[in-house]
Amino acid sequence: MGCWILSECLSILLVLSWLGVNLYLFIDTFCWYEEEESFHYTRVILGSALAWARASALCLNFNCMLILLPISRNLISFIRGTSICCRGPWRRQLDKNLQFHKLVAYGIAVNAAIHIVAHFFNLERYRWSQSEEAEGLQAVLSKLGNTPNESYLNPIRTFPTNATTELLRTIAGITGLVISLALILIMTSSTEFIRHVSYELFWYMHHVFIVFFLSLVIHGTSQIVRGQTPESLLLHNVTFCREHYAEWYTEAQCPVPQFSGKEPSAWKWVVGPVVLYACERIIRFWRFQQEVVITKVVSHPSGVLELHMKKRGFKMAPGQYILVQCPAISSLEWHPFTLTSAPQEDFFSVHIRAAGDWTTALLKAFGAERQTPEEPSSLPRLAVDGPFGAALTDVFHYPVSVCIAAGIGVTPFAALLKSIWYKCCESQTQLKLSKVYFYWICRDATAFEWFADLLLLLETRMSEQGKTHFLSYHIFLTGWDENQAVHIALHWDASTDVITGLKQKTFYGRPHWNNEFKQIAYNHPSSSIGVFFCGPKALSKTLRRMCRLYSSADPRGVHFYYNKESF
Repeated sequence: MGCWILSECLSILLVLSWLGVNLYLFIDTFCWYEEEESFHYTRVILGSALAWARASALCLNFNCMLILLPISRNLISFIRGTSICCRGPWRRQLDKNLQFHKLVAYGIAVNAAIHIVAHFFNLERYRWSQSEEAEGLQAVLSKLGNTPNESYLNPIRTFPTNATTELLRTIAGITGLVISLALILIMTSSTEFIRHVSYELFWYMHHVFIVFFLSLVIHGTSQIVRGQTPESLLLHNVTFCREHYAEWYTEAQCPVPQFSGKEPSAWKWVVGPVVLYACERIIRFWRFQQEVVITKVVSHPSGVLELHMKKRGFKMAPGQYILVQCPAISSLEWHPFTLTSAPQEDFFSVHIRAAGDWTTALLKAFGAERQTPEEPSSLPRLAVDGPFGAALTDVFHYPVSVCIAAGIGVTPFAALLKSIWYKCCESQTQLKLSKVYFYWICRDATAFEWFADLLLLLETRMSEQGKTHFLSYHIFLTGWDENQAVHIALHWDASTDVITGLKQKTFYGRPHWNNEFKQIAYNHPSSSIGVFFCGPKALSKTLRRMCRLYSSADPRGVHFYYNKESF
């Protein structure tokens, strides 16, 4: 349990570090703008809204610096391959890159909201300071800049006016609206519902980030937030002169204060990550140019398309995924698919099921609906980027591994089970992995007939090699109709399962995870057990809890290490 706790503590520590840096930057910047002498006269007009706006702006820049790093797939793969991160709890943090990406996005949204609200207050106070009701020092400061050799403090120069007019009159206002609109589009299209209903909408809306970053860099160039210049501070003593504002034009000790805008700094925060991400896209473009040879197309009865491909220099590990583009369908969209072939095979493959506009168009383009397969030479061109690392690549690092798939989440395990076969039955190398438990929970097994065929092939081969003990698989069917139930009952005594054709009978209903984990812990009392899952969030939470519950507090006892597949 110690290493599991270390991994969880490390995750919490990283989140707390991110939160701590945000709080430090916010509080430090807030206090600086509340106390800095050069912004004393600015605070006379704006009050504390100035500090709120500037503190949230700095946190916004900080999070915009981080947001691109977790989705730089080649960078993550490079870090994963280094000696520091190739083992232990640090590597598991890399598998949470998308979670961190979402966390940073929430940070951007919160700070953007604070920044917008604060500037609405600032805009209204600037506007009111130009009105006839304004008096005293506030009115004097707002009228600066009306005569030669004076610099202004209040960017609103006339009254009456309205906030909307002033907002659309400045670069800061226009870019602020563009940034807000881009952020709303990106975040609303990133919801789980939108991604499932229309992945294409999510894909296109997410690329509005280009407009977001361009507007962010331009946003501060109008220098609306102004403070007293260093030269003016030397001549104009704020402590004394703020009480004698009526004598500024006559008293030598209090010359008229001069103001200048704050230099924009957003570009300094984002230039590094943007360059890294640009390199990422250059690598993708270079890979786009490389030829991908389609060697085989298999159209499964269950509406799943299997593609076998070859590409020069392509090397993979079990559990990795690739990004696929079909220029004939879309010249911009790249879609992730888990590799279903083993590294030992002389090709790499993916299984694609229609789950949206793009995948439906791909299946149609590759003749999935036709009886006779298309000739490879007549098929549309495909581009492939990757492969990229994922949590499943760590399966062979444990003496015992528990692989759990739900529905379409079974796809990543195809390559893994094939690789297990090659390493267990055909390789002479000694494996650390000695036992694999495989669980598959599906509503309709016929939707994944190709995977049942793979399990049947593995079962037959391992039986021939006398290694049936190595792989223990459990299939749970959660949906069936009355006709199926009758058919199952009639053939219950058959030597093979009526649904899958396997010797191992299918279970009906959902697994009792307490019983399953208790039995595994009993079978392997002093082992490190890796648990690998691909499926819905609700089940993920249950499995994480099971790993924590059945891990021993004794370092010599059984320990479960949870890994969730995500891309």
